[in-house]
Amino acid sequence: MRLHNLKPRPGAKHQGKRLGQGESSGLGKTSGRGHKGQHARAGSGFRPGFEGGQMPLIRRLPKRGFSNARHTTTYIPVNVVMLDAFADGSVVDAEVLRGARLANGRADGIKILGKGEISKKLTVKAQAFSAAAKTKIEAAGGSCEVVPQAEEARRWGVTETGKPCFQVLPVLLRIASRFRS
Repeated sequence: MRLHNLKPRPGAKHQGKRLGQGESSGLGKTSGRGHKGQHARAGSGFRPGFEGGQMPLIRRLPKRGFSNARHTTTYIPVNVVMLDAFADGSVVDAEVLRGARLANGRADGIKILGKGEISKKLTVKAQAFSAAAKTKIEAAGGSCEVVPQAEEARRWGVTETGKPCFQVLPVLLRIASRFRS
């Protein structure tokens, strides 16, 4: 078998409908659209979920509950055992962790977790620490510094993930109201 011998299986390929090619074709005159009405017109159609004026299903169903998912704080987890890769006495922050490809993706910050052991004295700067991680880092002679979210993102009123930062939002709204009038 060679490339020039290959062909599609029988029935896999169909000829397209040739609309409006005379009445004897079966798809002439109205081209399969029927006589008059909304579907016969160009540019017509219904939006998804439209039920001909009947109350749509999405509006008939009751809506209950509330999700706090928009207001959660998400962290990129980094375990203590991963920090052992850095040189003794170095400062480890978000930029260094991202550079070493240990903290990838978008989140509100980085959280250091206590899985594994650490033998080097490090100064670790992150948005959050677990209790186990903090004790292990300090037992090795290092220190933990809790860093707030990125100042640049907070200045614009948005966190790293794109969620609104509520400390700055009232200020931005006040500024925007000046331009409205």
